[in-house]
Amino acid sequence: MTSSASTTSISRLHDEQPAFIYGTAWKKDRTKALVKDALVAGFRRVDTAAQPRHYQEHLVGQALREAYSEGIVTREDLYVQTKYTAPAGQDLSNMPYDPDVPLESQIRTSVASSLRNLRVQFDSDNGTYLDCLLLHSPLPTIRQTIEAWKVLESYVPTQIRTLGISNVALPVLQALYEAATVKPSVVQNRFYPQTRYDVPLRAFCKEHHITYQSFWTLTGNPALLKSEPVADLAEATGVVPAVALYALVIDLDVVILNGTSSKDHMRDDLDGIARVQDFIQADQEHWHRIRAMFLELIVSTRS
Repeated sequence: MTSSASTTSISRLHDEQPAFIYGTAWKKDRTKALVKDALVAGFRRVDTAAQPRHYQEHLVGQALREAYSEGIVTREDLYVQTKYTAPAGQDLSNMPYDPDVPLESQIRTSVASSLRNLRVQFDSDNGTYLDCLLLHSPLPTIRQTIEAWKVLESYVPTQIRTLGISNVALPVLQALYEAATVKPSVVQNRFYPQTRYDVPLRAFCKEHHITYQSFWTLTGNPALLKSEPVADLAEATGVVPAVALYALVIDLDVVILNGTSSKDHMRDDLDGIARVQDFIQADQEHWHRIRAMFLELIVSTRS
């Protein structure tokens, strides 16, 4: 990546869309309040799933509708994505579809529930759409994964604008890409050393104009949080190590799921990315030393 490109990656994510997607997993009864807090703080992307085991998608929808009615945001301001989760990832006593019906019926019932939960108006489904819907994971076989994808393609572009997949390995992504009419627009994976930071997969995404989203960016990387380039960037910019790590990962053309439950952290994280952006513009030489060290850490996990 050139000097210009490295500056642009953070600038683009901050200026055109705030740097993070707000992650709503595991928020339980606090989901509505936290989503509204995130929107007030400046988040403009929201991630959820039709998976009551870990997400309260209906509370996300309540938060969004209240934000629209209160003038905090408009629907056009936001990027909203959700997921179809297969039976293996569901609590079988609380799920949005009957696991015993055929796969197509499962998906259509799940999508209908998401469109209803995330509807724009309190009393109508009119005008409701999803910016992206992801397969929460590949299905047990490639054939089933492609079958599920073909069902989802029937919603594009009217009710669902783009499609994606989460928790996916490169061979499956390649097979899906080749078979798909509507190509994947998003991959959402753990960004951590156990997958060697998905270096080849991220290269595939970049080549095919697929946005790579990361989750567990902090939780999965305690060593990176304590690393020299993160400490150097934090000291140079006055941000906390978590924000410094976020900024260095964003520089890899990664969009980060940020699920903080703290209003202070929501604001500080967004402001911190802006401070790093200012630092990059002011001291390119220092920035390039930091990012070269960070890239070496990421690439070295492949050996």
